[in-house]
Amino acid sequence: MSPTTYSAASGLQHEEALLFEHAHEDATSIALPGIAGDACPELAAFARQTPALIPGLSEPEAVRHFVRLSQWNHGIETGFYPLGSCTMKYNPRVNEQVVRLPGLAGLHPEQPDDSVQGVLALLFELQQWLGEISGLPHVTLQPAAGAHGELAGMMVIRAYHDARGDTTRRKVLVPDSAHGTNPASAVLAGLETVEIKSGADGRIDLEVLKAHLDDDVAALMLTNPNTTGMFESDIAEICELVHAAGGMVYGDGANLNALVGLARPGDMGIDCLHINVHKTFSTPHGGGGPGAGPVAVNDALAPFLPVPRIERHDNTFRVVRKDAKSIGAIFGSIGQVGVLLRAAAYIAAFGRNHLHRIAEDAVLNANYVLNRLKDAYHVPFPGLCKHECLLTDALQEKHGVKTLDIAKRLIDLGMHPMTVYFPLIVHGAMLIEPTETEARETLDTFCDAMLEIAAACEAGDTEALHAAPLIPFRRRLDETQAARKPVLVWPLN
Repeated sequence: MSPTTYSAASGLQHEEALLFEHAHEDATSIALPGIAGDACPELAAFARQTPALIPGLSEPEAVRHFVRLSQWNHGIETGFYPLGSCTMKYNPRVNEQVVRLPGLAGLHPEQPDDSVQGVLALLFELQQWLGEISGLPHVTLQPAAGAHGELAGMMVIRAYHDARGDTTRRKVLVPDSAHGTNPASAVLAGLETVEIKSGADGRIDLEVLKAHLDDDVAALMLTNPNTTGMFESDIAEICELVHAAGGMVYGDGANLNALVGLARPGDMGIDCLHINVHKTFSTPHGGGGPGAGPVAVNDALAPFLPVPRIERHDNTFRVVRKDAKSIGAIFGSIGQVGVLLRAAAYIAAFGRNHLHRIAEDAVLNANYVLNRLKDAYHVPFPGLCKHECLLTDALQEKHGVKTLDIAKRLIDLGMHPMTVYFPLIVHGAMLIEPTETEARETLDTFCDAMLEIAAACEAGDTEALHAAPLIPFRRRLDETQAARKPVLVWPLN
């Protein structure tokens, strides 16, 4: 099968040696004059006893190395990024212009409140917007990522139960379709998790949920729409059942991109929600950061929110750093200000009257992809999806081709692969999220590539699929071993 490249990307541009392999003994990028005698006796104890082992490189060599490495990356600026459950959308450059304004870019997190009234006003306004969007009026901007927001939310829920003397409530119910950070965050908050099996339609099974509701339940953590791309249609009854049992409902807001401007989690009965502003409201993210995961809560949980937080008194804004019932600080300042301001710019660009277009276009794009691919790939949960669609390799597996083969072949065709093997409850899963920022032409390009792969399977032309990717210098790697046994240190001998 001869490869068709559907975009300008065609794998790594060239081979690149490691930094230490470039190095040579004599060249250095920094030269400092020697110091005669003990210039600072107080620091003598901190002097190095062995060489720093910094690779010897000239400045041009160092710069070229890192620029070449940057060209290896596939990013949203170089092509379509269809990762499901991640919302890797294009980040408008106006966001970057806003956050680089001199009055914002040069601030220090420890400046006195009266010297940063402008940025505090912007961040307070963002709190208000997020409260209105979520239907949960009380917001902390402190969490530095979605998982950090989960941890903060679970700590707030635990503090709420403890303040009521309900200290036996330590059980958190987590659907088996949840993001892996959900149970991890609950455990870090000192709670215990119990897995809830999904029903045949990929949604929470009400009867299974009822069987787990007792006096020990602190909360249910759920994502809506969930990671299968389906909306939890019983959400109102789910929340009523948990509340009747004395528990709280925590909403994983990673998929808010499907709801923003159209439906509010707070109106559904959710008590606490983290919002990945680096997903729903753009801003760069990936590779562990930067990100921001503000948490919005209802009146009952509000007293326990982290500090510091921003409050308005008349026309003055101040940072509240102490509160008797608060769980305390979970971040070094009021939050990832640069990320939060980018999100504020994105929200302001749409405004109240047009914010719903985010969700409408994201859902339309996902269903367009689903409709084009549904006859060539197995759809585990038929019907309309939300902002992402879920396929499996069931039809291709009959020809010996698996999800990993399909994902690797997409690289040869100039595409970044979709999310693979998640959610875990679906065998051979391929989770695709186009987002609202992609044009129909881009979606057609991706679908054409997927259809070409499916046609090759049907024709029995699978050799290239098993060997893919063929174009990049780095081909089919042992990713499991790379993750479990990474080589992170350059051997000195």
